[in-house]
Amino acid sequence: MLRFAVIGIDHGHTFDHVKGLLAAGAEFVGYCPQTSVPALLETFKTTYPDAPQIDRDTIFADPSIDVICIAAIPRDRAGLAVRAMKAGKDVMTDKPGVTTFAQLEEVKRTVAETGRIFSICFSERHCVRSAVRAGKLVEEGAIGTVIQTLGMGPHRLQLPTRPYWFFDPEQFGGIIVDIASHQIDQFLFYTGSTRGEVVASSVGNFGMPDKPAFQDFGEVLLRSEKASGYVRVDWFTPEALPTWGDGRLTILGTEGYIELRKYIDIAGRSGKDHLFLVNGKEMTHIDCSSEKLDYFEAFAADVRDRTETAMPQAHVYEVCRLSLEAQSKAARLGHR
Repeated sequence: MLRFAVIGIDHGHTFDHVKGLLAAGAEFVGYCPQTSVPALLETFKTTYPDAPQIDRDTIFADPSIDVICIAAIPRDRAGLAVRAMKAGKDVMTDKPGVTTFAQLEEVKRTVAETGRIFSICFSERHCVRSAVRAGKLVEEGAIGTVIQTLGMGPHRLQLPTRPYWFFDPEQFGGIIVDIASHQIDQFLFYTGSTRGEVVASSVGNFGMPDKPAFQDFGEVLLRSEKASGYVRVDWFTPEALPTWGDGRLTILGTEGYIELRKYIDIAGRSGKDHLFLVNGKEMTHIDCSSEKLDYFEAFAADVRDRTETAMPQAHVYEVCRLSLEAQSKAARLGHR
């Protein structure tokens, strides 16, 4: 049985990792309680009261632990992942897995030297049932050849809950690296592209002049040999929306299109995971709430079999590279 531990409880996505691996039949060995968000740690303790707290040096040194899950402060994730891989463990990290080009190169070298897995759980695809269903429909040819994706990732600021590092680009990586990596992952995945290029990008601070380094808006225009993509991410979700963000994805094909309303169908159907399919044969709404999330089982199988079925390692690297490039070349908008 696969055994895993958690190091770095600084983002709520850590719950996705634990829940997903437990559902895949893995054993939760314990976690390091070190955190920059005490309230998150308290919720973690309540959610998993039987999981022991273990010093992180002990976790790294335990040869019986197969996988380390990491949702630390973004700038620290790559270093923890490298240490875990050098200790003979595979890694599942929250996005962004890296925040600098130097970190990406160190991760790539470590994977090559150790043969370990460095996987980023892109929760807006891997943990969203409508996104999983969309992938299957695309593979089945329901909309023909995909030629463009339009991904939007709005988030609610929830200012009182944010830790100090949230406002420091050197620590969170910038809005494109931090959030838009989700949409860049989706662009590559749904278009079947192995490589891409950043045509244009911009970041801005429109709502927080008192924190000039912060970025509350970002956009990216992408291109590959197969398709194009546009990404918009922001921190402007209004308080009246009953969820943290109205995340949407439109996938345009030569024979139709798919639109995902991942978390809410505003003024429409209740619940989340709404998929709308339009092609030459039908115009329909699909409730994806019962769709199986297969990333975690596939990841567990990859750990066991040393395969790449959950996500190719090269795909992870390319998402990181494009995110970093888009962030580094972005034009600056808004308050300066």
